[in-house]
Amino acid sequence: MHLEGRRFTKVRRIDLRSFLFEVGRGRAASTLARHVAALRTFYRWLLEIGVTEDDLTADLQPPKVGRHLPRFVSVPQADALLAEDASLSARDRAILEVLYGGGLRVAELCALDVDDLDLGEGWVQVRRGKGRKERRVPVGPPAVAAVAVWLEERIGEPDGPMFVQRRGARITERTIRRIVARAGLLAGVDRLHPHALRHSFATHLLDAGADLRGIQELLGHASLSTTQRYTHVSVQALLESYRKAHPHAKAARDDTDPVR
Repeated sequence: MHLEGRRFTKVRRIDLRSFLFEVGRGRAASTLARHVAALRTFYRWLLEIGVTEDDLTADLQPPKVGRHLPRFVSVPQADALLAEDASLSARDRAILEVLYGGGLRVAELCALDVDDLDLGEGWVQVRRGKGRKERRVPVGPPAVAAVAVWLEERIGEPDGPMFVQRRGARITERTIRRIVARAGLLAGVDRLHPHALRHSFATHLLDAGADLRGIQELLGHASLSTTQRYTHVSVQALLESYRKAHPHAKAARDDTDPVR
């Protein structure tokens, strides 16, 4: 049942439910949840401007959306990605090293200027973080060395964009995604994207014993609950290691194996 052509005053609750049933058929729960959220926002606006006095969406409950764990690469995969023998240009290697070494978002990497990196101290000043927040993050010796090599080849203004295209224009997010995906294929990691390197940065720090609050600051998360997603990733990896290595876990798996 469609709502096209209906006046707001003629729409009933059952009409909204029928509409949601239609648009949600065969789609993910997250899609239906977005439709419910859109309807709620729309009806709040109708109430504010006085078009209606009845919020028909008050009792609409969005479906529960499963929580997807962030994708990340393992430490050996990260090593393969950044191996010296990988066929990467100086610019592309520096991009990968900064993404993984500093946990930057792709937009933050694009916005970096040459003077945002302190080569001597190994710090990057992120000036255009999410919510327009600035933060200072360490990137480590490999990233500093890779950037130093790249800066010797880079063209453009000395204090201009750190990463540029062939003609000196600031690099785009699309180009970085293509670089990361290509590097992933070379390292045997299919469909790798820049945010996976950010997730890997956080997960590997957490696995090595870094404090969750410290990781929050490095990532520039406003809420600790966002950073806590990585604890689930680490626990998942830990459980998998346990199941593969612990004698009791292996015995339990063998007992349930129908082929013995």
